[in-house]
Amino acid sequence: MSKVRIVTDSTSDIPPEMRDQLGIDLVPLKVIFGEETYLDGITLSPEQFYEKLQRAQSLPTTSQPSPIEFMETYARILNEDPGASIISIHLSAKFSGTFQSAMIGQSMLERDADISVYDSKSATYGIGLLVVHAAKLAQAGKSKAEILDEIEQLNQDKKLYFIVDTLEYLQKGGRIGKASAVIGSILNIKPILSIDNEGEVTAIDKVRGQKKAVARILELVERDFGRDPVELTIAWTNVKDLALELGRLVQEKLDVRAVHHTWIGPVIGAHVGPGAAAIFINRVRG
Repeated sequence: MSKVRIVTDSTSDIPPEMRDQLGIDLVPLKVIFGEETYLDGITLSPEQFYEKLQRAQSLPTTSQPSPIEFMETYARILNEDPGASIISIHLSAKFSGTFQSAMIGQSMLERDADISVYDSKSATYGIGLLVVHAAKLAQAGKSKAEILDEIEQLNQDKKLYFIVDTLEYLQKGGRIGKASAVIGSILNIKPILSIDNEGEVTAIDKVRGQKKAVARILELVERDFGRDPVELTIAWTNVKDLALELGRLVQEKLDVRAVHHTWIGPVIGAHVGPGAAAIFINRVRG
């Protein structure tokens, strides 16, 4: 059985130490402040990004990796592990051309290669969950077909909810998706957002004030998982305290067997803005 290598992009927001431990290959997106271009999470850390965002006179922009960058990554892996299979898991095609770049990069290889490019239909650790699970399965010796089947099941089962301080960033970046209906409705409205099965941002509910938003998320996760054992990942922009408090309250409601923490990185942060907190939950299997 050939070895399976896992590739993702930087919007998966997997902590670097976890990525290194699991042997996950990364292709970074870019963040542009004026004339300066940075590699997401590599030459610009999340902490540095949110500091720059506070001082910036205009919103940063982002750009996807080129097909050549994907081609070179795949070629390097195949040189390191001749005969390896590759699963390349990426940001929702509804948000970015990253998935398409990966597909084109695959087609540019001048050799036969067993590569599957997978649209996560998600963002930040909604991708990370799939990538980490795939990498663990690869380390356990599972086949490419088995891994693809398991991550598809996980993708259908997982839930994510996030709250933002303002919809301005999503709106200006063109990533507002189906949440546009809540723009400018009532002062201090806090939409509870998710990403639907088509990979678009969608508003689950809208409430007045942050405390009510947190309370509503707790109702939603209890409805979703009941007393099933779950794994929880908590993610934040520059509001770690809010995210940790949300995570603590979730742990009071659910049977949480493992908790992970991560930043919402620069590229996704550029589109959700400061003040965003998110939770990602999946059932523990086996």
